[in-house]
Amino acid sequence: MGISRKLAALAVAGLLALVAEPVSAAQTALRAADPSVLRVGGTYVAVQSVGGGIAVRQAASPDALAGVAARTVWSDTGNLGEVWAPEIHYDGGRYYIYFTAGRGAAHRMYVISSTAAASGYTGATRMVLPDDKWAIDGTMFVFDGQRWFVWSGWAGDTNVEQNLYIARMSSPTATTGARYVISQPRESWERVVGNPFINEGPEAIRDPNGQLHVTYSANGSWSEQYCIADLRLRAGGDPTYVWDWYKSNGCLFGSNRATMMAGWDPTLSANGPGHHTFVLLNGDIATSPPAGPRFPLMYHAVPKGTPYSWANRYWYTGTFCWWGNTTYSRANVPGPTSNTGYSIKFFE
Repeated sequence: MGISRKLAALAVAGLLALVAEPVSAAQTALRAADPSVLRVGGTYVAVQSVGGGIAVRQAASPDALAGVAARTVWSDTGNLGEVWAPEIHYDGGRYYIYFTAGRGAAHRMYVISSTAAASGYTGATRMVLPDDKWAIDGTMFVFDGQRWFVWSGWAGDTNVEQNLYIARMSSPTATTGARYVISQPRESWERVVGNPFINEGPEAIRDPNGQLHVTYSANGSWSEQYCIADLRLRAGGDPTYVWDWYKSNGCLFGSNRATMMAGWDPTLSANGPGHHTFVLLNGDIATSPPAGPRFPLMYHAVPKGTPYSWANRYWYTGTFCWWGNTTYSRANVPGPTSNTGYSIKFFE
């Protein structure tokens, strides 16, 4: 069934009342990268890095975020270095903003927190991650009662490739135990642009079957080959065991047909979509959408016809929905070579 017929059938069934936002997408006026947005009540809260600091925006819809003033909530008075990709989360009545700061090989994860979305944040605390290696793009989530932290980092002390790592958390600001690799950029479609090859920008979400997904960005962010792919944890799987994760067989959201997974189409108006955010209630993956309706998404990309560069990235609003009965396959690894379940369709 085509997506338009499927949505029409859902509307007849009265199920589209569950949709949180109208089905629409647009380039916003906000020239920036790495959106992170959640909904608290009827307010959408976004965070971004600005001029050596972190700022928060609040609006009544994702599309309206670009039209409101950004309020700086933290400034790098300690000269930590480049401030990248802040992520806002809500946990136990507090807002937590995770971000990267540093220079070169010194980039590490930091966190600030407050009881209010746009004021009163604590000073920055460096997160003590297992092995203390280069780390960016950290995100926190709760799955099956356990709090987890996922980030992009190096295996050692040199810039060979960026892998995705996971660790348990003992609190919203501290990890416990070891780090475990869950993805490396080893597939041909995620090695089109490299030096280094990358997996970054992880975002957790739970599908209608209750299975955990970590979507992420692959290929160089400096290239229109940047795209979004998916890791799906098998039912009952161990999040710390790499072979319990199944990777999509190509990009699920990208602008180049050659790297797209079969059955997924490239974008029409945006180049290199990546570093996305699922706009969930309280940012909680337990509020992930049911099958059928489309829900809000934000990502950054460069308008087609515009030279691809970091300076030309804009925030975009889009939507996503679950796509069932999708098989991810693999070869020459331990365990079953295929896994079937929900995947994700992204819409500009």
